[in-house]
Amino acid sequence: MASITLHGDAINTNGELPAVGSAAPDFTLTTGELADVSLADFAGKKKLLSIVPSLDTGVCAISTKKFNESVDKHDDTVFLTISADLPFAQGRFCEAENVDKIKTLSTMRSVSFAEDYGIKIVDGPLAGITGRAVVVLDEDNKVLYTELVPEIAQEPDYDKALAAL
Repeated sequence: MASITLHGDAINTNGELPAVGSAAPDFTLTTGELADVSLADFAGKKKLLSIVPSLDTGVCAISTKKFNESVDKHDDTVFLTISADLPFAQGRFCEAENVDKIKTLSTMRSVSFAEDYGIKIVDGPLAGITGRAVVVLDEDNKVLYTELVPEIAQEPDYDKALAAL
């Protein structure tokens, strides 16, 4: 279990992010077209997983837009923003904010994603959704970098995450 905060109040996740050097847990997440995808769908590419509670919050929106701006510098990488939002809401957000280079994925059909990645919030007002984290994977899904953002209202360390690519 990891401890994080929400506006200074302590909350906990169900576990720890996968260890650097380990194999990333596979997942099944839902695209904007309501198709299910797994890590195999991104084979041969590095992956940056930006895990956010909801795109309907200021910090989640900022981090998604910042990672969207970085995509062109990393043509060997797929940038995935993963949230509890329904695919329709993710699509509206991307259209309204001109976010067109990252791929949004929803946990709507998969409670196991948050549990398997140790990022499911287990108490407090956001219980049931994810904390904020970044996980970078190589082409073979080996974990290169992780960051569990200690305060949900903070942005991740973009420079360190992008350097891991």
